[in-house]
Amino acid sequence: MFFGLGILRGMNITLMNFIRSYTRKRGSGEIGALTTVQYPEERLPEKEKFRNFPFLIYDDKPEDLRCVACDICAQDCPPRCIYIVKETDEAGKPMKKPAVFDIDFTVCMNCGICEEVCPFDAIFMDHEFEIADSDRHDKLLYHRDDLLKTNEHFHKIRPNDGREVDTRLAEAKEAKAKKDEARKKAAEAKAAAKAKAEAEKATEAKEDKPPETEKESDPQ
Repeated sequence: MFFGLGILRGMNITLMNFIRSYTRKRGSGEIGALTTVQYPEERLPEKEKFRNFPFLIYDDKPEDLRCVACDICAQDCPPRCIYIVKETDEAGKPMKKPAVFDIDFTVCMNCGICEEVCPFDAIFMDHEFEIADSDRHDKLLYHRDDLLKTNEHFHKIRPNDGREVDTRLAEAKEAKAKKDEARKKAAEAKAAAKAKAEAEKATEAKEDKPPETEKESDPQ
């Protein structure tokens, strides 16, 4: 009795989508036109939720990028297209910044997981998609400096997300400042208490010490 009901529902959805494609408003406000355009001469307005390839963000200078080379994005990347190497100082100690940060865009599946798992708001998905090139081993292997973009660029393509991220970072910075101030006050109070205890101990030791007797002078 109900055989083929799912097929009929699917065909109805397809029909409704077909009708809507001729009546949906485009960016210019026109009605009755398909949502496709004469690309590349004509382009549809970019949507904020549209995301393609990832990029690394920095606030002030490119040297001060947010990425700390924690490697979380590389570990969670399904196609393993991210490769990170930490920078080291003169003594060979690892630093919280990447010396190497490569993304192979020929392998990237545009899933956005790297953005979702990053705890430092350092990597985001861009609107860039016109990157086709015949040299996949050179032109489509993006290195750290190729991936760097400003926070202003992020706000331009995704203003709502940009404001949300800035608010979250400001709150985290304020919380860290309060925590550091509380630690500083605790350390000062501890040092003051220690100094007071040492002073009291020295006073008690001085009071308990017997007075020195004067030496008797030798008879002449």
